[in-house]
Amino acid sequence: MSPMTEEKEELQEELTEDEITEEADEDITDEDVTEEETAEEEEEEEDADDALEQERERYLRLFAEFDNFRKRTAKEKQEAYGDATARCIGDLLPVVDNFERAVDAPCTDEQYHSGMVMILTQLRNFLEKAGVTEIEALGAAFDPNIHNAIKQTEATEEFPENTVSEVFQKGYMLKDRLIRPAMVAVAN
Repeated sequence: MSPMTEEKEELQEELTEDEITEEADEDITDEDVTEEETAEEEEEEEDADDALEQERERYLRLFAEFDNFRKRTAKEKQEAYGDATARCIGDLLPVVDNFERAVDAPCTDEQYHSGMVMILTQLRNFLEKAGVTEIEALGAAFDPNIHNAIKQTEATEEFPENTVSEVFQKGYMLKDRLIRPAMVAVAN
């Protein structure tokens, strides 16, 4: 054999021995690292689970806060709409009162009178569509929540004690909200 071939064989034997030694070292290191890594991975998983649980709780609280905000905003919007509607209807009621007085007043011009009746009918239809109802007062039991007593009268058979005997100004409700109490006289 030539000297070169011998050197090559020696180098190959050395390399093979070095590779075997390195692989054995790696095996030992892998086992040691695996146990350490397993412990670290378990700790990391626990930390990740804790962090995930904290984020989940944070998300649920945030979702609940947003849901409450949405409901509160919708309620406030509905109340604001109801308040604005009641205020608008309240401002329109004196106009309705004046039209009723004009229709009840004697008039010689029949066309003028029929025009006033038509306008009053339109106003009443508008109020009805908006959900406004007149408070029935005459002959009803006095209720301080919907009646404003401004006068007392003597009780009679027609109007027994604590009943409304006369209506001076009609009262109105918007659905379940009082817009204007009825001004009445109460029999005592």
